[in-house]
Amino acid sequence: MIVDFSFPLEELEYFLLILARVSGFMFTAPFFSQNHVPRMLKAALAILISYLLYEAIMPHVPVVYHTLIEYTGFIIMETLVGIIIGLAAAFAMNVSAFAGQIVDTDIGFSMSAQMDPVTMQNTTVTGYLYQYTFMLIFMVTGMHRYLLLALSETFELIPLGQAVLNKELMYDSMIRFMGEYIMMGFRIALPIFAVILIVNCMLGVMAKVSPQMNMFAVGIQIKSMIGLIVLFVTIGILPDAAEMIFKFMRTNVATVVRALMP
Repeated sequence: MIVDFSFPLEELEYFLLILARVSGFMFTAPFFSQNHVPRMLKAALAILISYLLYEAIMPHVPVVYHTLIEYTGFIIMETLVGIIIGLAAAFAMNVSAFAGQIVDTDIGFSMSAQMDPVTMQNTTVTGYLYQYTFMLIFMVTGMHRYLLLALSETFELIPLGQAVLNKELMYDSMIRFMGEYIMMGFRIALPIFAVILIVNCMLGVMAKVSPQMNMFAVGIQIKSMIGLIVLFVTIGILPDAAEMIFKFMRTNVATVVRALMP
């Protein structure tokens, strides 16, 4: 029995365009882009997902080009589309690190920041706690499946080789993103921020009443202790904060896709 593995060259070109978009997405999207995952595994997963999408997308509408340079341009364009969609989701997840930096600055842990080998970012202690907690909730709630579903739907909304960058919509979305990014970070850190603000006011009053006391030495210990207590008490709000971040992520991905639609 002879198995025929031959296929038209046009089908290979179509598959490579799908692979370019999926690869760009896989190496930037949260959960899929973790650095502790071997690159060979990421590449194999990208090829598997590309093949499944290749079989699911029917009919295959070939991309018309005349030279190799034009096809290379299509490959670069599809890679950029995947990267932009993945970054839209990744930036939303970075709200957790931003909130952790706010908390650690208030309670005095900001000097303990170190490089996170997973995200390749300078992260503080509370930032670690928020990031890994939200990533765990991310997997438990199935948000990774949502991202794959969103990626598959982009092939219907943004056909291969037809992506067009709407600069005005992208600019407006970035401005709105930065405003919501800062607001969400402060909302997550608000309980600790508010308590430490009250503690700072009390320490200021004590410094006036008892100027002989070293408020710097005393205050940093008090703020650290109270900050850890409030962090422990408010740990139950993290699932709601994670849902807020995931909603923000879905909005960002939808906005970016609209900005790339022809």
